[in-house]
Amino acid sequence: MKERSTQHHGWIDLLRIIACFLVVASHCSDPFLVSESRSDFIGGWVIGSIARCSVPLFVMISGALLLPTSLGTKAFYAKRIKRIAIPLTFWSIALPLLFYIYINWGGGSSFPLIPSSSYTLEDTCTKALTFPVNFNYDTTPLWYLYMLVGLYFIIPIISTWIKNSSRDEVKNVLKLWFATLFLPYIEFAAQTAGFIGYPGNSHILGVCDWNIFGTFYYVSGFIGYLLLGYYWTAYPPQWSWRKILCISIPSFIIGTSITFLSLDLLIAYLPQFTSYAWLFSIVHVFLITFPLFVIIQKMNIKPSKKLAQVASTSFGIYLSHFIFIHINYDLLQQILPAGTPSAVHVLCNSIITFITCHIIIRIMYHCRQTRQLVA
Repeated sequence: MKERSTQHHGWIDLLRIIACFLVVASHCSDPFLVSESRSDFIGGWVIGSIARCSVPLFVMISGALLLPTSLGTKAFYAKRIKRIAIPLTFWSIALPLLFYIYINWGGGSSFPLIPSSSYTLEDTCTKALTFPVNFNYDTTPLWYLYMLVGLYFIIPIISTWIKNSSRDEVKNVLKLWFATLFLPYIEFAAQTAGFIGYPGNSHILGVCDWNIFGTFYYVSGFIGYLLLGYYWTAYPPQWSWRKILCISIPSFIIGTSITFLSLDLLIAYLPQFTSYAWLFSIVHVFLITFPLFVIIQKMNIKPSKKLAQVASTSFGIYLSHFIFIHINYDLLQQILPAGTPSAVHVLCNSIITFITCHIIIRIMYHCRQTRQLVA
């Protein structure tokens, strides 16, 4: 079986564009999450809550396109990891340099989250040279690439299993994965209820200081979204529009509401647990993600040249947008009237950043020397 191509799936092109825009919107909402204004926080986090589905959607798209692969392990790694390594290397160096130039020569930034004191030439060089270890603030979105490489490592392995498994067998594994989406709730409940484990360890199911691989480690996380993307593409839900909407709309509302309230309540009452609000492999984010996937899939959009052109720049937009949301945030702070709702600010920044990056990436995409940096 050959790898699927977005050329024949207009709905996947649209889903890539939506997921990419939501990533941009998510980062545009971040400065308002630390605002002292209650209305600014609400406006920013409502959009941020909806946008939590962006990364799971990207992973599901990867599953829809790449599973199962017919390439051998060596060939798959050579093809796919090279496509990650080159952009990761370039943007891990370029973004810190761009931030250094903007902060030092552009008059600084009023972006609340930016660690302005770390933009010396020495710190910038350190950031650029240590990217093989991990990402830094300037390269925040690139965390996804480190995770994606891990998924690429496993794709040829699970492809063999998929080819030899029935639909029910795949479904059973997905059911097990779905159950793991409740684990963060269980761990949170255990901690808040006074669970006493090994001294200094508050985790559950075997996770401790010397072992991060708990009971469900190997059947949890983003691999489930990857497999689900394959499953729903290979076996699309045979639901009527009425059934899809009756399931999807309540699911989306419930998922968004829980996502919003989780951060809001944790900040107010249990700030030490706010990290739970940022999780992707958790039920309420799944409840936001799957309605968008099945609705866009059901629309069965025909491939179009314009849609494919925008979709082809989504990866590059993802890689490059982070510096531009800071620049545009500062510009909008000066342009928009005082008292402009944060939601308006976030949407304006998201649209301007998305269009700006799309234009830049289109230029880079059509230049042979820079195409590998954004595609």
